[in-house]
Amino acid sequence: MKKLRLKELESLATSGGIRKPKLLLEQYPTRPHTAACMLYTTHNTYDDIENKVVADLGCGCGVLSIGTAILEAGLCVGFNIDEDALEIFNRNVEEFELTNVDMVQCDVHSLSNRMSKSFDTVIMNPPFGTKNNKKRKGEIETSIHTGTDMAFLKIALEMARTAVYSLHKSSTREHIQKKTAEWKIKADIIAELRYDLPASYKFHEKKSVDIEVDLIWFSF
Repeated sequence: MKKLRLKELESLATSGGIRKPKLLLEQYPTRPHTAACMLYTTHNTYDDIENKVVADLGCGCGVLSIGTAILEAGLCVGFNIDEDALEIFNRNVEEFELTNVDMVQCDVHSLSNRMSKSFDTVIMNPPFGTKNNKKRKGEIETSIHTGTDMAFLKIALEMARTAVYSLHKSSTREHIQKKTAEWKIKADIIAELRYDLPASYKFHEKKSVDIEVDLIWFSF
């Protein structure tokens, strides 16, 4: 198994991000340290990346996908609705000269019941979906609503054969545990992280805010 130290992964997770994030899609970057922790744990502790077929839902500019590909996934496919983000993702892939990563432009919600058990592993930093965002005239048709994180999770569980690794706000922990118990899915909190959320939108008054998040391993 290819072994990389946490700091090495963190340096690899600094690939270019989107300059003008769309509030409607709740676009916040996956911070390098957070991405590195996700990848390090998934790869080194659970061996769910190397030679695996991996999906990255809501991949954005591809930080997790690229890290997964560097860790020698058999193939990693990123799914995202935003064309601008995928253009940056494609440039990042070309910069790293990767051949084991692909991307699909689509609404993740449309994947429901279409790709059942097509991937060994699913990784994702889904929209937290803790507020409703209203669509303005001319904006992309899909918006983020309360509960979007759970909708992403349900689709990820359909797509994965082995496990799903996902970030969720710690404040939603009890709700997630209740729902996964109903779905008869095992949910283990394998890391408690602080998500350094930088000011990305005009209404943000602080330069950054720390949000407590859980890295959860969902298995069958």
